[in-house]
Amino acid sequence: MKKWMLAGVSALVLSGGTALAQDLKFAPGEDSRFSWQSYEDFAAQYDLSGQNLSIFGDWLGQEQEIFKSVIAYFAEATGATVSFSGSDSFEQQIVIDSQAGSPPNIAIFPQPGLAANLAAQGYLTPLGQETADWVRENYAAGESWVELGTYAGKDGTEAYYAFPYKADVKSLVWYVPENFEDAGYEVPETMEDLKALTEQIVADGGTPWCIGLGSGGATGWPATDWVEDMMLRSQPPEVYDQWVTNEIPFNDERVIAAIEEFGWFAKNNDFVAGGTEGVVSTDFRDSPAGLFSVPPRCYLHRQASFIPSFFPEGTEVGVDVDFFYLPAYADRDLGSPVLGSGNVVAITSDSEAARAFIEFLKTPIAHEIWMAQSGFLTAFKEANPEAYANDAAKKQGEILTNATTFRFDGSDLMPGRIGAGAFWTGMVNYVGGASAQEAADAIQREWDAIKSSNNGEQQ
Repeated sequence: MKKWMLAGVSALVLSGGTALAQDLKFAPGEDSRFSWQSYEDFAAQYDLSGQNLSIFGDWLGQEQEIFKSVIAYFAEATGATVSFSGSDSFEQQIVIDSQAGSPPNIAIFPQPGLAANLAAQGYLTPLGQETADWVRENYAAGESWVELGTYAGKDGTEAYYAFPYKADVKSLVWYVPENFEDAGYEVPETMEDLKALTEQIVADGGTPWCIGLGSGGATGWPATDWVEDMMLRSQPPEVYDQWVTNEIPFNDERVIAAIEEFGWFAKNNDFVAGGTEGVVSTDFRDSPAGLFSVPPRCYLHRQASFIPSFFPEGTEVGVDVDFFYLPAYADRDLGSPVLGSGNVVAITSDSEAARAFIEFLKTPIAHEIWMAQSGFLTAFKEANPEAYANDAAKKQGEILTNATTFRFDGSDLMPGRIGAGAFWTGMVNYVGGASAQEAADAIQREWDAIKSSNNGEQQ
């Protein structure tokens, strides 16, 4: 038994053929939302009977069950036996297994940075220029997704290694439609409109925003999402990329300007519930509660697509609460950038079945089966948006497919000491009273310390 099947890992095995029929969530050909022709065409191309495919990721619980329903179609179409293992220690285990020479065929990474590290060590198999070109053509903001999966290999040569599958959108602002209707407010379409609405709410005697940075040992991370969104709305995507890698320093004037854009909202006592002290002390899970109080403690809350999990029980998205895309500036000509996260799929042990699985992910059906259930967004333009389980998911999917640029959460791409350390702390200090310059200088000093330590190791 492989190491990736050991204790602490939840596993499932699916075998192709008639024994799998009961595992198919939706009977082929019977639901018009699905692109069944793509499934039939794929099945006609592959016969992998007698072959095994092992897949490893971090999905557990409901996500694992839904993914099981997706890979059941791959197994049925090809005749392959597919095993999936999910672990909450994926990040550590995939490194151990790769270094030990016993990786799964396919690894599904929640953070592209880890995939890049393994590619640099020679543990990933390039997916080929043809697949890169396919993603570029078939995904909204396709170049962004190709860049996300392109890394330097062991010899320093860049290649395309990681296929995007399952995305999350962070560039969202939540509000209660009834509160907007009562006050006569309209959903803003530009950042200029959003700032004008913020000022109008104050003029009307209300408080525009609820913002909470609290998260236990991870306090400060919600502010990093704000800054990342502001970077994408104030600078071209290549500047964002340079910032993430510290090719430009964290205290570059363009980064400081983006921090101050966040500060325009978060450091004005009139703009945020509880004032700036409340921003720092409020847990992010409690922060949206102000939207639902009577009268409302706030009208707006910027947070990712997962936040409804922390809304009052029984809240219906699209009825009791809704969301809109965090808009871009009309006067900066930067398109419609979207900040998000998600998973990328890579081959960690090459085989015919592994290659076939990447081809399977190019079929609409591989996306639509999960879309029809829950917790899945895709930038794949050929996937039928009518397959989404509800209007909220469909609307978020449209935001993703309308994006001109997609960028992964920057803090997750930075070294842990920065993205899950100095950046968090710096933003808490900034909201608490430090200047953007002071906060950025402190974060850059940590970057410099990392570089100095790495140089010392190399010497």
